[in-house]
Amino acid sequence: MAHGMINVFQPDLGEQELAAIAEVFAGRWLGYGPRTRRFEAEFAERIGVPPDRVLFLNSATAGLFLACELLDLMPGDEVVMPSQGFVANANSVVAVGARPVFCDVDPRTLNPTVAHVEAALTPRTRAVVVLHYGGYPGEVAAIAELCRSRGVALIEDAACSISSTVDGKACGTFGDIAMWSFDSRKIMTTGDGGVLYTRDPERARRAHRLAYHGLEDRSAFTTAGKGAAQWWELHISEVGRRVIGNDMTAAIGSVQLARLPAFLRRRAEIADLYTRLLADVGGVRTPPPLPPGHTTSNYFYWVQFAGGIRDAVAQHLLERGIYTTFRYSPLHAVPVFGWEGTLPGTEEAARTTLILPGHHGLSDDDVHLVADELRTVVESHLVRT
Repeated sequence: MAHGMINVFQPDLGEQELAAIAEVFAGRWLGYGPRTRRFEAEFAERIGVPPDRVLFLNSATAGLFLACELLDLMPGDEVVMPSQGFVANANSVVAVGARPVFCDVDPRTLNPTVAHVEAALTPRTRAVVVLHYGGYPGEVAAIAELCRSRGVALIEDAACSISSTVDGKACGTFGDIAMWSFDSRKIMTTGDGGVLYTRDPERARRAHRLAYHGLEDRSAFTTAGKGAAQWWELHISEVGRRVIGNDMTAAIGSVQLARLPAFLRRRAEIADLYTRLLADVGGVRTPPPLPPGHTTSNYFYWVQFAGGIRDAVAQHLLERGIYTTFRYSPLHAVPVFGWEGTLPGTEEAARTTLILPGHHGLSDDDVHLVADELRTVVESHLVRT
């Protein structure tokens, strides 16, 4: 086709980010340092939490693995999570010997309801993981209340939901631990990277230790040593690893965070345009309306098809230079996680759902083209059937 491939995800980086990296280079300090701490404080202010509860990491996945360590999960413990989620949710639980227990989701929102989560709880449940599908908060407030009432920790995988809110409260701040992703596909990016938020201040201090080799004071390695006569000595309280971010990627993050409101405004315009253009296409359902008080980051724009035509539509669009995808392949169907049984809402969503290009670099013409091609292929299939 005349246009290049229209992608589902695409980073938006430019001169401002390059200038920020150049400043880091000029300062000759590349690792975890003042720019990282500044980015952590900026992010904390955005989500409305104290800066000492926020930690910039090399990925949100590292945050999930840290969360399982911070909760001291062990073999025999269970962690409830939607099967409709990212593989790292389950991997992090299995890595500490605990067992992921998959719950179902609403097939339209692809988020679990309180009832779905409650049905999966057992006396062995130590934690619940939720993600906010495509930026939709879901029933996170009620799920947080359920977890508190049962004495179960809530982990929010907020990778999709930067700036999603319920009644003004940021997704990621309802539970005990949360993480956001800034990988190359996310709305704002640092290339790779993520932020971990920990509600409890002592657990937050432990997160900082575990993220950097278990060191009580990382200044011997991350800044010029001051004060102690032998500033290079190690003070380690428990075994940790190295998953911290650095000043290069944090510098990009600060610029991207400042640009985020504009990114979000454009994504909302794109989602509204799709919804208008596809409203009268038979056999296609656009995302359900948000409940009152909820806002979304519009990370995914997804449509659902009647008549089993999803895969044929995806193939047609690909041939026309339009990339689509489905996230996330159901975890309960992955043999390594050892799950037996069916989850009908999840399975229905996995058969019918397709994510359309929705990144904020799209032009209105791009959106019209995607909608027109989708309409053409759907109507041709409807005529045949």
